[in-house]
Amino acid sequence: MSARALIIGAPRSGSGKTSVTIGLLRAFARRGVKVRGIKTGPDYIDPGFHEAATGAPGLNLDSWAMAPELLRHLVSEHAEDTELLIIESAMGLFDGIRSEPGRTGAASDLASLFGIPVLLVLDVSGQSRTAAAIACGFVHYDPQVRIAGCILNRAGSERHRHLCTDAINDIGLPVVGTVLRDPSLTLPERHLGLVQAHEHPEVDAHIDRLADAMEASLDLDAIFAAAAPLHIPSGSAELALAPPGQRIALAQDAAFTFLYPHLGRHWRACGAELVPFSPLANEAPADGCDVCWLPGGYPELHAGRLAAADNFRTGLARFAERHPVHGECGGYMVLGEKLEDADGVTHRMAGLLSHGTSFAKRKMNLGYRQATLLVDGPLGRKGDRIRGHEFHYARVVSPGHDEPLAQIADGLGTPIGPSGARRGLVSGSFFHAIARGEID
Repeated sequence: MSARALIIGAPRSGSGKTSVTIGLLRAFARRGVKVRGIKTGPDYIDPGFHEAATGAPGLNLDSWAMAPELLRHLVSEHAEDTELLIIESAMGLFDGIRSEPGRTGAASDLASLFGIPVLLVLDVSGQSRTAAAIACGFVHYDPQVRIAGCILNRAGSERHRHLCTDAINDIGLPVVGTVLRDPSLTLPERHLGLVQAHEHPEVDAHIDRLADAMEASLDLDAIFAAAAPLHIPSGSAELALAPPGQRIALAQDAAFTFLYPHLGRHWRACGAELVPFSPLANEAPADGCDVCWLPGGYPELHAGRLAAADNFRTGLARFAERHPVHGECGGYMVLGEKLEDADGVTHRMAGLLSHGTSFAKRKMNLGYRQATLLVDGPLGRKGDRIRGHEFHYARVVSPGHDEPLAQIADGLGTPIGPSGARRGLVSGSFFHAIARGEID
């Protein structure tokens, strides 16, 4: 089966890309199309909605963190037994960092690398013919990126729709439909983005409403025709993050959710077994596992329950006497001595590392990171370079006395300093690992 692909892009965040993407995924699935979603950049929440819309696992692709050969491998793998890939851009279509060509992290990198056309979502609220000027800029900004058409979003009336559509058609760009303003189509958000799909109380009904809106408003046949067949050279998984063990005890519940889909899939493909357990249910890592992984999530929303989970804490401590334990972001917070929640209440955590964190004293940390490991561990060997990112509002309020896990730099290579902590077989950091960096 030869898959077709299309990127859903926009001038900025908040234009409605996610609602359009989710609605299209469900609408095509209703038609019997084998459709799957992909999210560009390090957003680990939206792939959950893509999966909820289609029943097929989602994927993140990041042109900065992932080398081209790994991108080719992941896209080819995701396109297996698929007719249509809908790729949702993060932020604006061309928004990335100033890096080498094709490695900026922007969705436009994927458009040029794989020859995937872009369907532009324009939020036309507060404008009319100016929408055509914006669309014209997108058409001519980068000759390697082909804009195949536009979706108008949040139009206020039929007259408004006609004004925008006529102006855009006049520059030779087709408009494949218009979604009228409807606040009920908006997805709920919180401090790290959307409320996750599995937490939405009526996620399936909401996705159905989005699909109904897309079916009523957009030309699905024209959208499918705008997608281009994928012709991708073979790639390589050499720079994928290796499984940290053969049997991986994986914390998995409402407090620990942020494991990238490509990591779990690659670890299983390498023969590893993921053994989930729930700290919120007071469960400890299973006997017989050889490593424990505490992913990111929202421990600050569940700090009281985690503090009361005595079996989890004592079982984790016993496990750490014999096997490696690694925590990313929220997992790193739980491995420390204490966590202060948004109300200023301090809760006891696992105490396997000596730092303390606070969500009450908040500061947003956001950006790509390059980590050089200072010790062997679950992320790799000493000296390995790992590419990933940070996105958190919590901060370290007491640094503790453990040795750092890595030296980190930003996406441009500017040194930031030591990051994370390690003690014995326990390690952690606010850093989310995505892929291995290239070897010089």
